[in-house]
Amino acid sequence: MALNLDVVTNLNVPPVEQTLETRDIILYALGIGLGSDPLDVRQLQFVYEKDLRMLPTMAIVLGYAGPLGQYGDTGITHTHVVHGEQGFFIHRALPVSGRVIGKTRVSGVVDKGEGRGALIYTEIVIREAGNDAPLATLTNTTFCRADGGFGGPTGPVPPIHTLPTSAPDRVCDLATLPQAALIYRLSGDYNPLHADPGYAKRGGYDQPILHGRCTFGVVGHALLKTCCDYDPTRLVAMAGRFSSPVFPGETIRTEIWQAGEVVSYRASVPARGIVVLNNGKAQIKRAA
Repeated sequence: MALNLDVVTNLNVPPVEQTLETRDIILYALGIGLGSDPLDVRQLQFVYEKDLRMLPTMAIVLGYAGPLGQYGDTGITHTHVVHGEQGFFIHRALPVSGRVIGKTRVSGVVDKGEGRGALIYTEIVIREAGNDAPLATLTNTTFCRADGGFGGPTGPVPPIHTLPTSAPDRVCDLATLPQAALIYRLSGDYNPLHADPGYAKRGGYDQPILHGRCTFGVVGHALLKTCCDYDPTRLVAMAGRFSSPVFPGETIRTEIWQAGEVVSYRASVPARGIVVLNNGKAQIKRAA
């Protein structure tokens, strides 16, 4: 079945309402590796209910609507769908309790051609229930690896952030747990690609892979640690392009270039010599 452009473009994804509780905030932080140093009180603020704070990257799991294919006869080959790009912009402080609502819309579709896949761009606006002012705006690209060549538009494609050619200003290595994907999926993404070895093999992987959103969160942790001294209010925006999957248990290295409030970054798995999150850009607010 070919990707159905008309259906995908006009998908009506219902708003997703989510009630935030202390457990949700802590579980997300544990899923991306916070709390690895039990004596680091800067990490404790994200995994302990006393004076609890939400990690900025948790914005990307709020009001999550799940796979697009469930909302219509899209023609998407579910076993060959991976996360292409992710971004967020935080408009105001993220709450640690209460109700939030996410509204998803498809903002674009690109046909890369037969054998090259298709891109589906979505935008999600997160609001608090009863308040029209946005908390965060999320951008997401879904890469449908098996669904190119359906005769759809070949653009426009957003420009890629170019990284500096100089050596990075700083480098941060963070290990992931072997069970990281199994913990992270409890934050709302239950795609079996990240848990079921048989399903992963049908998708072309030897074992379940880490969620792209989890990789993004680990890199966000590196930026928070290295550039923000663990002050979550300073990491205002972040975006990046996924280039290869991470396997749970691997160490992710984040290379960082900072020019004032703009941070460029790239993440890799040194053990395999591959880049996993590329062309990254973040906005860091200056310390008060």
